[in-house]
Amino acid sequence: MMTHLQVAGLDVSRETSEKLDSYVALIQKWNKAINLISRSSEADIWQRHIADSAQLAQHLPSGPRLWLDLGSGAGLPGIVLAIIAAEVAPSLRFELVEVDQRKATFLRQVSRELGLNVTVLTERIEALTPRLADVVSARALASLSDLCNFAERHLDADGIAVFLKGTGAEAEIEVARRKWSFNLESFPSKTSVDALVLKLKKIRHV
Repeated sequence: MMTHLQVAGLDVSRETSEKLDSYVALIQKWNKAINLISRSSEADIWQRHIADSAQLAQHLPSGPRLWLDLGSGAGLPGIVLAIIAAEVAPSLRFELVEVDQRKATFLRQVSRELGLNVTVLTERIEALTPRLADVVSARALASLSDLCNFAERHLDADGIAVFLKGTGAEAEIEVARRKWSFNLESFPSKTSVDALVLKLKKIRHV
């Protein structure tokens, strides 16, 4: 029988698995008060949220790098990736951008309890000082064109952006290319037949 994260192509240690279990329990506890994820997806949280986020772990850089997660919400994918990185890339730093103060409080609480290398930022994405991040990520946040705008501002020159996109991704790519130039690789999602993982480099306004 496959474990939760083997669905996403990952095989993690017992310690990492236990941290993910603790994180899921915290989401379920806090969700009663601040609506971190939809109630309808609670029963399928591992497939819909944790494994879906964890598939981005293949893009985790090694060394003292910076991963910037935009519109983190419940910490998807940022917290999931920080938990995995604690084992495989312990010097990788995460900055999670979340303007909702209650969700930001949740993210800080999770980071403290699980001992994660995470900083939570509560400024608006467009108001942040450019972060020079090695990786920028987002899930269910904005159109690809808007995400390119954010990523161009906050990525290092050699950085990459990885975005989880659902139905309509191809149309978003077409619209984004009217304003933006970028190198694109797309991968089928490991958790949804209708979704794609988009990897962008060299994002430039045209």
